[in-house]
Amino acid sequence: MKKITILGSTGSIGTQTLDVIANDPERYEVVGLSAGSNLPLLIKQAKQFRPSVVCLANKELAEQAKAELSSSIQVLYGEEGLVELAAKDEADVVVTAIVGSRGLPATLAAIDAGKTIALANKETLVTAGHIVMERARQKGVSIIPVDSEHSAIFQCLNGEDLKALQQLTLTASGGSFRDRTREQLAGVTVAEALNHPNWSMGAKITIDSATMVNKGLEVIEAKWLFDVTYDQINVLIHPESIIHSFVEFSDNSVIAQLGLPDMRVPIQYALTYPERRPTPTGRLDLAAIGKLHFREMDFARYPCLKLAFDCGRAGQSAPTVFNAANEVAVARFLNGEIDFLGIERVLERVLERHSVTAVNDLQAIAAIDAWARKEATVI
Repeated sequence: MKKITILGSTGSIGTQTLDVIANDPERYEVVGLSAGSNLPLLIKQAKQFRPSVVCLANKELAEQAKAELSSSIQVLYGEEGLVELAAKDEADVVVTAIVGSRGLPATLAAIDAGKTIALANKETLVTAGHIVMERARQKGVSIIPVDSEHSAIFQCLNGEDLKALQQLTLTASGGSFRDRTREQLAGVTVAEALNHPNWSMGAKITIDSATMVNKGLEVIEAKWLFDVTYDQINVLIHPESIIHSFVEFSDNSVIAQLGLPDMRVPIQYALTYPERRPTPTGRLDLAAIGKLHFREMDFARYPCLKLAFDCGRAGQSAPTVFNAANEVAVARFLNGEIDFLGIERVLERVLERHSVTAVNDLQAIAAIDAWARKEATVI
């Protein structure tokens, strides 16, 4: 029985992880859960899965949780509580599903504690890939990707000679507005942007999918996960989201991973790797689908993706600024402060104001992150 801690259990990945666990209860034990402010759902999860520890965003929520949960459950709060939870001895696997860069310290704490990391928080590698991957190597810790695209590549590379790797191709659905021109994006609503055609995801990642920032973050994450150059990473629009990604080798052979667009498959693979087990998902029927379609990426249509490649190649502080400015811009769009195209304008202007500098520790990353957020708030 694998013992699991889930950081971000009330979000989209967290709830789907618990769905996987509930489908195979003899296989897993939930030992830790964390949430931000969704106290009712966390309490419901804690009563069902009975972890030994939970963590919430602040002391007030923690006190409310204590009043409703068994005294046998330890209740932590804040960033210190999250770091403590991530490093708890009981867990074998820590699922890092917190949205945004705030999951970084807890991920590093879990690595330092020797936990296998099921990585669903791409911002961790975007902002500190050089630190996280080196720490994992030093500690002998496995990082198993949960993102469908990176899970696909991870599976395609199993047993292969990495020296023969020629190119990785991340597929992209195109997001909520994939069939609209840039001119037709003026005035689109939040509700329209959140209406993803294929995937069930949280609000931020759904907006990021529409701007293609999400794919840009995945490009930077892929560079660190698979130790490749940006010239070896390609992005292809694939509206059906059936081919999750593919790999080309030096002999021009291509290996792809296919399946229905259901995050529970890569989540479970990260939990059971290297074993495969039945999932509570549908089976792929290619004959019923009939046709698969592909489009070359248009960087003029999706300028945020080009910005991500540029920031990745620049390295150092640039990806941190890109990520932080985007988190603020997306929040401002969701709150009605800026329009949809305003997200890319915020990114462009913050990056124009930034001089790339070295970021060799968490303090430097935090300082750059804070600067970018402040700039993105006022632009």
